[in-house]
Amino acid sequence: MTHHARRRAVVLLSGGLDSTTTLAIAIASGYEAHALTVRYGQRHAGEIEAARRVAADLRAVEHAEVSVDLGRFGGSALTADLPVPKDREPAAMSDIPVTYVPARNTVLLSLALAWAETLQATDLFIGVNAVDYSGYPDCRPGFLAAFERLAGLGTKAGVEGATFRVHAPLLHLSKADIIRRGIELGVDYALTTSCYDPDAEGRACGRCDACLLRRRGFAEAGVPDPTAYNPGVSTGS
Repeated sequence: MTHHARRRAVVLLSGGLDSTTTLAIAIASGYEAHALTVRYGQRHAGEIEAARRVAADLRAVEHAEVSVDLGRFGGSALTADLPVPKDREPAAMSDIPVTYVPARNTVLLSLALAWAETLQATDLFIGVNAVDYSGYPDCRPGFLAAFERLAGLGTKAGVEGATFRVHAPLLHLSKADIIRRGIELGVDYALTTSCYDPDAEGRACGRCDACLLRRRGFAEAGVPDPTAYNPGVSTGS
């Protein structure tokens, strides 16, 4: 397949485990992957550096960074000075948590759509997952289907006949299955970060929802966890 024959896609890349695996899947599927990282006012800004490492390592065709300050509105422990929940039981993670960022995925997909239209691309990739973490309303299949309809109605390309597709290849996978898939594709998870509340050195807290799901995923996948945790964290399974 020649360079010009490959289809372009915009892949949302946060620098976390899921979006990194999604980028690897897009590339392995033959897409010319244009990675998009958004600074939205998140407190865990170390993920921006992680996204840069991942985009370089997986050889995305291009890596763009844009800024939208959702922190101006607050309303989430990821963008405002609110405590990040720690040590929650898996059963409690089905509730919509305080780490939900209002309308985040709607905003991120809209930015991806804007770039895709300028690239004459109709494929968007996002690393949402509805199995391990169904608490977020903007990680559900119905939301993604609705956004595809919106993209067709609200763009010049859509009005002229283009059909946009939102790919969510991880939607129905467990965290362990996501990790196994990434390992198959050569993903280096040591480059990624998932923690909502890292310390000043960028080390993971090991206790927030994202850390707990990540730790459990590596354990269930039977893969060594390469995460750098705060020294005070017990990483035993």
